[in-house]
Amino acid sequence: MVAFAPSRTRRSELGFTLIELMIVMVIIGILAAIAVPMYVQSVRHAREAVLREDLRTLRSAIDSYTVDKQKAPQTLDDLVEAGYIKALPVDPFTHRTDTWVPGQDDTLQTIDQTEPGINDVHSGAQEVSSDGSAYSSW
Repeated sequence: MVAFAPSRTRRSELGFTLIELMIVMVIIGILAAIAVPMYVQSVRHAREAVLREDLRTLRSAIDSYTVDKQKAPQTLDDLVEAGYIKALPVDPFTHRTDTWVPGQDDTLQTIDQTEPGINDVHSGAQEVSSDGSAYSSW
């Protein structure tokens, strides 16, 4: 009778050792610790860019409405009803359309304007931007 000793091929088929698995998990953890904050920061910058563009669009629509109608809009819905915008944009930080804060003033923007109303708009978000200013002050 010949006794069989465990061969090299059979020994390598047993799998990974615990230390090998732990090293792989540590590497994955380090990569995740680097990637997640960068992802969060890029999402925040994208939302800020969307907010800037939405505010620019709303302010442009308010100005156009005021010049065309010779009166300022009384609500933001007036811009939608008059066709200056299709719909109120969703605030990227509050995820709602009803949190926009219109700025009203009694001063007239143009010589032909007959009625005061909304002349500015701000976000209703309470968070602070990456540059330290409040989104509601943009």
